[in-house]
Amino acid sequence: MDATIIIDSLPSLLKATLMTIFLAGISILIALIIGFFTAIVRILKVRIVNGIASTYVSIIRGTPLLVQIFVIYYGLSQIGLALDPISSGILALSLNAGAYLSESFRASILAVDNGQMEAAMSMGMTYSQALRRIILPQSLRIAIPTLSNSFIILIKDTSLVSVITVTELLQMSSLIIAKTFEPLTIYLLAAAIYWMLITLLTMLLDKMEARTSKHLVR
Repeated sequence: MDATIIIDSLPSLLKATLMTIFLAGISILIALIIGFFTAIVRILKVRIVNGIASTYVSIIRGTPLLVQIFVIYYGLSQIGLALDPISSGILALSLNAGAYLSESFRASILAVDNGQMEAAMSMGMTYSQALRRIILPQSLRIAIPTLSNSFIILIKDTSLVSVITVTELLQMSSLIIAKTFEPLTIYLLAAAIYWMLITLLTMLLDKMEARTSKHLVR
């Protein structure tokens, strides 16, 4: 490996990494909201809304993310809903991750003994109060490991938005390779950056899980 190429390429790759972090961060926040409310809707089983939520999850889980990106970026423009590449990428990543997160939330909520919900409501709590005070704190601890996997996958999936010209880490790597003709060096450097991002995220989520566990034990 040529150290000069690494030194020259690193600033551009780190700048593109900020875009990767931005895409992942915004998408995770939106996906958490989508996933949570989709899970609640499916648990409540209101016929029409539940049908929409179930269809959404089925379509997203049954089609490749790359196809979803193309549909949102190229397809929506044909019906007058043109989005810029970054917005399209965030929407695709959020919808995709939200579907998987909804399954994680739903499974973790259902894993909590239903007797606790009945006991809370018998004490005068509304369903939403019992859910917020009793069920969700317990389900969060159960969901964290699967949520961690979804977040890690989302960070790696940000590389797919390079196909719609978003200059994130992988797209920048390709641009640098076109100038330097050093694919092995640049791709290994990009891989190292991805690895560091995911390692840092994993450490943060592990600390969150440990903290949540201590809180529940108390």
